[in-house]
Amino acid sequence: MQASPDISIDERADGVVWITIDRAHKHNALAGSVLASLARAVADAGARPTTRLLVVRGAGERFFAAGGDLVELSRVRDEEATHAMADGARAALDAVRQCPVPVLAYLNGDAIGGGAELAVACDMRLQASHARIGFIQARLAISSAWGGGPDLCQLVGGARAMRLMARCEMVDAAQAQAWGLADAVIEDGPGGKDMASFLAPMLACPPQVLRGIKAQAMAWRSGQSYEQRRQVERQQVVNTWLHDDHWRASDRFLAKGSR
Repeated sequence: MQASPDISIDERADGVVWITIDRAHKHNALAGSVLASLARAVADAGARPTTRLLVVRGAGERFFAAGGDLVELSRVRDEEATHAMADGARAALDAVRQCPVPVLAYLNGDAIGGGAELAVACDMRLQASHARIGFIQARLAISSAWGGGPDLCQLVGGARAMRLMARCEMVDAAQAQAWGLADAVIEDGPGGKDMASFLAPMLACPPQVLRGIKAQAMAWRSGQSYEQRRQVERQQVVNTWLHDDHWRASDRFLAKGSR
């Protein structure tokens, strides 16, 4: 399925929706129109009750996303335009952050600048063994702009985030996993055993359970108070406990125990 000329969607029977930034000839650069199309695709897929999780990837094997479209961004020349650019892109990435189901980034290649911001906007990162992630905005004498700086600080801590951004480090998959920046290293591609092994336990969860887990993670990520997060958990246990899936799973467990 083609969501736009630059975004393609593969909705699979297992409830996984693969969303591909399909601009390999442009290093999967994140022009404003691409970000808007990505946000719509994420929102639409997340709204379907059968969706378990999303995987966002780039086309090809060289780049997950190589940042913003520099030709487009070169026209941003004053404060008002700068705010509009940053706010629009941040809103697009907020669609990822606030999607009601888990959103995984598959770093099929390098995630650079704005591409790194997209990667950390996702809930988890699965990094191909050859891929790197780099907050290299300082090479253009700018800071992060789309919410990626705060996300990076939450992931790896303030000191390490400052190091990565100030030194423009390109972090390989093994180091990213050691630092908690990547959740898994994928050695054999998106269709291989590594990806299947990582996704399998999540696919064993009913969609409403994954949504309940994501709701709690969103409450923490958005800085809600401890009591607010407890209330989110309270609501989600009602949504899942009273669902038929819970009682079927409970009956299976009890039946095993009685043997």
